[in-house]
Amino acid sequence: MAGESPKHSVSVAGVTVRRDGRILTVRRADNGAWEPPGGVLELDEEPQTGVAREVFEETGIKVAIGELTGIYKNMKLGVVALVFRCEPSAGTERTSSESTAVAWLTPDEVQERMSEVFAIRVLDALTGNGPQVRSHDGKRLIPAG
Repeated sequence: MAGESPKHSVSVAGVTVRRDGRILTVRRADNGAWEPPGGVLELDEEPQTGVAREVFEETGIKVAIGELTGIYKNMKLGVVALVFRCEPSAGTERTSSESTAVAWLTPDEVQERMSEVFAIRVLDALTGNGPQVRSHDGKRLIPAG
């Protein structure tokens, strides 16, 4: 409709790093892609609360939420993702209706298994120079311009 403001969706994800440096990841049930666990932020939910909920729902792992490490916008879909670094605090890995596998991957395995737009979220969280602000088209990063 003319004059209507564009609608964005906000999602959250947690890059959960274990003491040995491995990262908590899920293989999505809908498309088979490996990603850090996350999902859509609920309207009445604070970002950190949403991260903890999504990570637990998808993996069975409870986390302590750390710093915001990146903001990523899918320019095609209008989805803005807030990514936080987390530490595992309790729980046992299990799959959910949204995941067919849960694995603790090394940074090298993350780069091998994840698409560029998700691997960069993990790498940004590991470097800790954040928060980074990046845009992408769903498949590839768009250079800042």
